Amino acid sequence: MKNAVIYVHGKGGNAEEANHYKQFFDDSFEIIGFDYKSLNPWDAKIEFIHYFNSIISKYNKIYLIANSIGAYFSLISLSDMPIEKAMLISPIIDMERIILNIMKCENITEDELILKKDIETSFGESLSWQYLSYVRKNTIHWDIPTNILFADNDNMTSVETMTNFAGKINADLTVMENGEHWFHTEEQMTFLDNWFKENI
Repeated sequence: MKNAVIYVHGKGGNAEEANHYKQFFDDSFEIIGFDYKSLNPWDAKIEFIHYFNSIISKYNKIYLIANSIGAYFSLISLSDMPIEKAMLISPIIDMERIILNIMKCENITEDELILKKDIETSFGESLSWQYLSYVRKNTIHWDIPTNILFADNDNMTSVETMTNFAGKINADLTVMENGEHWFHTEEQMTFLDNWFKENI
């Protein structure tokens, strides 16, 4: 029976990104990009659990690689799955804080959001009271062996928040100096690849 590596992309990403990770595994592994469709965490939880339940019996071991919001959806959905190891790249781990920061920047109060339910921001993203409420009620509980790659210039999460989170779930945290949330430059990808080789 083969092993599987499931790759979960971030916003604007795609399942084909999984091909990048084939270089790190031998022929006993099947590398699969999970082309999920959900935009909201409550839909993601259903979709992610259904997908993983459909493949569990087909593989001996399952590894998870998840990026940004794909990592967030994985963290709130897959904690009970038999995942051997998780490799998280720039994971979103405090969605409530991100939403509250956006509300602050846009001068939107919680009372306003409760009243209007959905508010469009100046940069095209929609704020939702349902989303914020769900995030607050569904906190992350995760005890799967995990390695996290993070950049100190990540504009979504502070180093302190990520360090505290890694400690809470006993994850091994690597921080790239002068990196960004999206690892994409040649230097950043070399760092990512070296991190991956050292930790897989």
